[in-house]
Amino acid sequence: MPKIDRDGVNIYYEVHGDGPPLLLTHGYSSTSAMWHGQIDALAKDHKLILWDMRGHGQSDYPDDPRAYSEALTVGDIAAILDAVGAERAIIGGLSLGGYMSLAFYRTHPHRARALLIIDTGPGFKKDDAREAWNARALATADRLDREGLDVLKSATRERATASHRNAKGLALAARGMLTQRDARVIELLPDIKVPSLIVVGADDTPFLAASDYMAAKIPGAQKAVIPAAGHAVNIDQPEAFVDAVVPFLKNLPG
Repeated sequence: MPKIDRDGVNIYYEVHGDGPPLLLTHGYSSTSAMWHGQIDALAKDHKLILWDMRGHGQSDYPDDPRAYSEALTVGDIAAILDAVGAERAIIGGLSLGGYMSLAFYRTHPHRARALLIIDTGPGFKKDDAREAWNARALATADRLDREGLDVLKSATRERATASHRNAKGLALAARGMLTQRDARVIELLPDIKVPSLIVVGADDTPFLAASDYMAAKIPGAQKAVIPAAGHAVNIDQPEAFVDAVVPFLKNLPG
């Protein structure tokens, strides 16, 4: 499978099917493999583009902490679209991948045909809430430094089975990409001008209110709550996830 060179950092991606481009980004400490159960359904009518964020999976794990940031991740998405010849695409992701999809729209609105935001929070307006989130992210990084990849064995199913080369990249990604710096993404929501679908598992308690908030703030947004699903709705309930997403994709304006 191909990789792109981003200033010496190789970023892994894969392409399935043909049609309108659809790029999906995995969650923190997961990989592109978390979408493999949806390849047949989503690549049937789309060029499905999956990839591994830096510090994850088959992408590179640079040693420089400065190689991990929201801006670089957004740039990676744009570079992958360039590599596959997609000027515009449906941009989506789960958890951190959904947040990065919103961040991508903030800086590249003309390249997003639609947004698919799954089990995601849009960040925080209040500094104290953001600081609490960042403290948890930094604690995760510290645990990875101390205990290595064994930390993931007690994580959710898609993370526990993810394949990473080492824990150092994940720790650096937690510090540079999972932490948040400001409220620019959450403040963007009322200005989103593309069709948007918010998907959340009914049991994904920490993200239910965030999903309600995004559905209320993004003009014209649709929302699907999937029963008996947690923070990996596409893995917990793959058929119900596809049933929610495919009609949205089919009804997008050309």
